[in-house]
Amino acid sequence: MREAKLLKIEAIDPEQIDVSGRKRPVSQASVDSIIASFRELGVIKDEILVRQLAHQGKKLRLIAGLHRLEAFRQMGLKVPAKVYDCTDDWAALMELDDNLAGASLTTLDKAVFLVSRKAIFEKVHPEKRRGIAGAKARWDATGEAPVASFIASAATAMGVSETTIYRLVAAASVLSDDDIEALRVAPRQVSRDDLSVIAKIGDPDERAAVVEALAEGRKATAARKAYLAAKNGAAPSVKDPAEDGFKALIALWGRVPKASKRRFAGHFAAELQELIDQAHGEGQE
Repeated sequence: MREAKLLKIEAIDPEQIDVSGRKRPVSQASVDSIIASFRELGVIKDEILVRQLAHQGKKLRLIAGLHRLEAFRQMGLKVPAKVYDCTDDWAALMELDDNLAGASLTTLDKAVFLVSRKAIFEKVHPEKRRGIAGAKARWDATGEAPVASFIASAATAMGVSETTIYRLVAAASVLSDDDIEALRVAPRQVSRDDLSVIAKIGDPDERAAVVEALAEGRKATAARKAYLAAKNGAAPSVKDPAEDGFKALIALWGRVPKASKRRFAGHFAAELQELIDQAHGEGQE
């Protein structure tokens, strides 16, 4: 991969920068945070990164810093930028790494970005595509080159285990664009555990059912159990709130001291007597 060349650092009108083809949508909350910080401090922490496309009349295209760019666009100000001459792969890696380093990235987006980064990593370092036996080893180090494996380097950069990276990549690799968009707007944010469940599912129909459940706000583990139970003809268990509440009270009653029970009985004496009378009445019918 050809080394990138920094051409200049200057303030640029946001409207002059092409932002098409970004890998995740803008979060207005993040933009508002940047605007508030800039108005309080008067500076921005880092310049955005921009690519100058010599083959397209020196057109400017954003590499990294979409939220910073959007913040300055909304404030009506020019945004500080570093302008590079670089390859497609270098620009893509910078965008992915900028997002992966961001504190506001969801677990789902981390997984999606890791899949993209893996593809570019293996393109730039084809020698790392040769693994040893085993599913995990297909993405692991060969020990034949000084460049770290994708899994190892990503784990180090993100401060997590290699197993975590493997599971995130395995899950996102089988999600379609429609799946990803549906999960991004789910009422409950998709967790690492949810993605670990998806990574273990080999049946496309089962995976589709679990993704649909996640999009509705349910958890992957429960959704998978329900799918398998229905597939095997087992009747789904019906929860009884009254029975669950009764069991919870019995469990708690057995753990509290007698003095606490007396205070409880005194506090709820009238209500307890009414319930006792009702229970006796039902028993006589």
